[in-house]
Amino acid sequence: MFRKLIILAAWCVLGFIIFATMSPVGMRPGTGSAGIERFLAYGLLGTLFVMAYPQHFLRVITLVLVVASALELLQHLTPDRHGHIADAGEKIAGGVAGASIARLAQLLLRAEA
Repeated sequence: MFRKLIILAAWCVLGFIIFATMSPVGMRPGTGSAGIERFLAYGLLGTLFVMAYPQHFLRVITLVLVVASALELLQHLTPDRHGHIADAGEKIAGGVAGASIARLAQLLLRAEA
């Protein structure tokens, strides 16, 4: 049951990231520094997907790369948004960091057992 909740949370976070990235600027939720928000959002995404699919670390990394890059490119199709390579870099760094920390925790917990 817990794993199903983690899977649901991972996909919900992905949906929220897509909404926040593609919605008009006025609808975008914000808490302060956009760079930190991007890093943390994708860090959570990477963490949750590694927890949801622990045997698919490289696929999770690929998902983070594809989603971050695709959403930055898709922003060029909206009238009030614009994608930047630096933004994609922050997102990718956050996703890889979150996924890596989650994977390291899994390996350490497995070694203790």
